[in-house]
Amino acid sequence: MRRADRLFQIIQILRRSARPVTAAMLAVELEVTVRTVYRDMADLIAQRVPIRGEAGIGYVLDRDYDMPPLMLSADELEAAVLGAQWVADRGDPELASAARDLLAKITGIVPDHLRPFIAKPSIGAVPARTASVDDLDMARLRAAIRAGCKVRIRYRDEAGRASERVVWPVIVGYADAVRLLAAWCEWRQAFRHFRTDRIEAADFLDERFGRRPGDLLRDWKRGFEAERGVRLP
Repeated sequence: MRRADRLFQIIQILRRSARPVTAAMLAVELEVTVRTVYRDMADLIAQRVPIRGEAGIGYVLDRDYDMPPLMLSADELEAAVLGAQWVADRGDPELASAARDLLAKITGIVPDHLRPFIAKPSIGAVPARTASVDDLDMARLRAAIRAGCKVRIRYRDEAGRASERVVWPVIVGYADAVRLLAAWCEWRQAFRHFRTDRIEAADFLDERFGRRPGDLLRDWKRGFEAERGVRLP
């Protein structure tokens, strides 16, 4: 890796981390020595990149630091292409269209020598199996999640039993063949997961659920991780 690319990668690692990053952690990811990391950090700080470091704690990048967002590597471009392909094939119509528009915008902005990584990537998403069909307005559902608004749904479970309930939508999970809505259920007073193809009707309410969407998402993640023994991004 060229030194200029390594310096850029250090900034990227710090940007994506919510916690201080030690020199040892950077050395492992960049496949260099800790001494090289110290030298690179000194150069970045000398260039007035707002990095704070403390011995034994690690390095932190000022969250207000800004840099051109489309200085992408070939691997980053192919990751974007792979993700957009997956969403375009498995997402609802609005999200699939947004994924195709995203690729078109990236293609129009990146330098010419990087465009082949979009037009002819070395990786690709496997076509989805036949996806379940649902009548739920996914765009309105995502808007309700962002706004923190309740939704009244009529749901039919796997056994065919129907119920009506008011939920606080948290996040929509996209799998190969189905979509799952994670939500706080007022009826059960607990988090529940609903297949969107089994939601027979939805009434999007103006009533907010009195909690910040980010706090609700955090609580759902903690419960999901504890129950499943997994770590969510």
